[in-house]
Amino acid sequence: MIERAIYTEDHAMFRESVKKMYAQELTPYVEEWETKGIVSREFWRACGNNGMLLPDIPETYGGGGLDFKFNAILLEETALAGTTGPAFGVHNDIVAHYINNYGSETVKQHWLPKMASGEAIGAICMSEPSTGSDLKNIRTKATPVEGGFLLNGSKTFITNGLNADVAVIAARVGDDSGARAISLFVCGCDQAGFIKGRKLDKVGNRSSDTAELFFEDVFIPQENMLGKQGEGFIYMMKELPQERLSIAISCQAAAQHAYDIAVDYVKERQAFGKAVFDFQNTRFVLANLKTNLQVGWAHLDACIQALVDGKLATHEAAAAKLWHSELRCKVVDDCLQLFGGYGYIEEYEIARLWRDARVMRLYGGTSEIMKDLISRSI
Repeated sequence: MIERAIYTEDHAMFRESVKKMYAQELTPYVEEWETKGIVSREFWRACGNNGMLLPDIPETYGGGGLDFKFNAILLEETALAGTTGPAFGVHNDIVAHYINNYGSETVKQHWLPKMASGEAIGAICMSEPSTGSDLKNIRTKATPVEGGFLLNGSKTFITNGLNADVAVIAARVGDDSGARAISLFVCGCDQAGFIKGRKLDKVGNRSSDTAELFFEDVFIPQENMLGKQGEGFIYMMKELPQERLSIAISCQAAAQHAYDIAVDYVKERQAFGKAVFDFQNTRFVLANLKTNLQVGWAHLDACIQALVDGKLATHEAAAAKLWHSELRCKVVDDCLQLFGGYGYIEEYEIARLWRDARVMRLYGGTSEIMKDLISRSI
């Protein structure tokens, strides 16, 4: 791989510390998490103890006070370890940023230190049973009452849904049917009326708990509204570029991991009296994948730097999410083909990587939505 100039020696040291921690606290437990369908809370606390949570949130609130590149390293190393379980993209890159950017001082002081230590795990609640990418049409309502709001409605496809201790929830205030009625709220998941439903039985990403959530007259204090009333949709649009870049980062690293294990396999696997790698078709497939991965890393690094510099446009983030999620699916599928029938056997890691890849073209905005967003910039 071409040397990645965006990272400094400090970044390299952080990456090594993550790798060492993962060797002890993550890799030995991946299969257990896959079976149980959830990452242990002990792992989240271990991440907090090792300074891996909220790296780019100010130190005042328990964060690392660093830049987003440290977040990116976590996403990369998690995917390179072959798991989708720990949803750092949600906890670090989305929930913490909503609270830090728009929360009251009381809310920030209460939740961010707990999220940084791993005591509290975050979830973002936008999607509903009848509303996915069309966020303007959410139905969950927050009705004003004395001292705050009563929340009623439901959400689905919520990552960290069962593990979550704190949630950022998009809800409608008032009778306006458009985006102007949407506001964002922070809510503790132990509040009366906050109901965690069933864990969804997904095709892939099985170690990442994904659940339905229900709200029945959940009281939310006025100070737990994020920012101003009616500006929730604006805030969501501002934060989506980072969310989509986080997905792109994970996709690129996961594609690289699939390629790496496929190379190891074909050099060992024998067929017709020689290694599978020695067939011209195998070498050509791998050469094509290696080329696309090289291009992908260069593009990804440019996007990461643009985000850190505050210059990553919405359509550019959409393009990154589109290209890298499509690349991941292509790379993993081609790699599985090189495994032959064994690629379809669960005991081989490539099978899990193949299952996990498909959703990347759906969540965070489907590939079709990304194309529509990109087209608006033309």
